[in-house]
Amino acid sequence: MGLFKADFYRFLALGFAGGALLVLGGLGLERATSLSDGIVPAAEAAPAIQH
Repeated sequence: MGLFKADFYRFLALGFAGGALLVLGGLGLERATSLSDGIVPAAEAAPAIQH
């Protein structure tokens, strides 16, 4: 007798896989050259403030 039934683990795995597909699909990986380009924008330096 386990703490959870086998169905719990099956639905947990399916939910995780489905959620990962939704996140990756939402990022639009076909437009990005790599995974990091789709998640993190390119860095830009802030303009210097001169007084």
